[in-house]
Amino acid sequence: MFEHLQVAFHTLGCKLNFSETSTLIRQFEDKKFQITSFDLFADVYVINTCSVTENADKECQKLVRKVLRQNPNAYVIITGCYAQLKPEEISQMEGVDLVLGAKEKFHLFDFIQSFEKRDYGHTFVGGLEDMNDFKPSYSSEERTRAFLKVQDGCDYPCTYCTIPLARGKSRSPYISEVLELTQKIIDKGHQEIVLTGVNIGDFYNDKKETFFDLIQALDKLSIPRIRISSIEPNLLSNQIIEFVAQSNHFMPHFHIPLQSGSPKILRLMKRRYKREVYESRVTKIKELMPHACIGVDVIVGFPNETEEDFQETYQFLHELPVSYFHVFSYSSRANTEASEMPNHVPNSIKNERSKILRNLSEKKRHEFAIQFLNTEREVLVESKTLNGKVMGHTDNYLKVWLPNDCEGLQKVKLVKHIESDSFEGEIIHKSNLKEKNIVNLL
Repeated sequence: MFEHLQVAFHTLGCKLNFSETSTLIRQFEDKKFQITSFDLFADVYVINTCSVTENADKECQKLVRKVLRQNPNAYVIITGCYAQLKPEEISQMEGVDLVLGAKEKFHLFDFIQSFEKRDYGHTFVGGLEDMNDFKPSYSSEERTRAFLKVQDGCDYPCTYCTIPLARGKSRSPYISEVLELTQKIIDKGHQEIVLTGVNIGDFYNDKKETFFDLIQALDKLSIPRIRISSIEPNLLSNQIIEFVAQSNHFMPHFHIPLQSGSPKILRLMKRRYKREVYESRVTKIKELMPHACIGVDVIVGFPNETEEDFQETYQFLHELPVSYFHVFSYSSRANTEASEMPNHVPNSIKNERSKILRNLSEKKRHEFAIQFLNTEREVLVESKTLNGKVMGHTDNYLKVWLPNDCEGLQKVKLVKHIESDSFEGEIIHKSNLKEKNIVNLL
């Protein structure tokens, strides 16, 4: 029925969104659609949105205008967090035909009779009380790596965040379901899995299975590499850190949101940890895994953040043995406590503070990377190419460029530091991945 129709996808936001977009792609493939690039002509365009920042909302509007230039008669579908939060606003955008909420997006074809252009956008968005099921998802666009969704929703009341409003309560599948999907990913030839979710450390179900139970079960499978994506510091227990340190499959790479190094601002944000807890987690990781890469999320310009508060954050990050930061300027979101707070920080000051922390982050990246020059590490080659070379990542997430005839897992010497956290590598021994997997299973 749809064999001659072309569909294109675009994803805004986090890796969780990417994994869910991949599930949507597979649904269209099952209906015999032809998948094409978002930059090309298509009959149908699907935009999976984010609403963490104001810029994500604006980007959605720009994308709608872009696809209508490519095909004025295209059928445009908007879904994701922004669609859940502001469906009526999106439905009034010129050119939008269908708006689907967080639950409805996985049942997309139930809401479409035809892909003919409409005069106005139709909206199907349920309430938070409807978001009580878990939809398994994984992305597999990359040749070697897959992002596996293991948790959805969030019960944390952070005062700046709309995610609980967009995705509902925290919920998780059974471990047996995760293992079944993981085996499918392994069978497709992927050599690395990244565990994703809104708050993955909060993994829990009615069987009382926890995140620690999950990673123990996954560690028994024949997948060479597993990474834990962003995990809250209060949920990153010493037990988890100790397990990763002795695991053959879990990589020495952590991404731990801090958001602020100021105790005052952490309280205003209603974060569920104190600064001392964060420091203790980083210390424990470095004690057991000195080579581990540690990434940090930090927000600048939160309401009431004074220069003194910012300097507390700067000094805290400066002294911590972390590897890089993701820096975000605070963005006021409707229906959050922070949006009603007094003393919002001017954009000019937020921009200045962001620049200062990004400069510190680059210094941290360089300091972390340079210590591995002329050392040997295992690299998983990926699909990105540049000037006749392919790129891969070490276990501790350093970028390494290798000759373009390399693939799979390789033992590599990091022979030249290029910039930041990137190296040129020299193959030491061409690994046999199948043999390695057999050894890991014994």
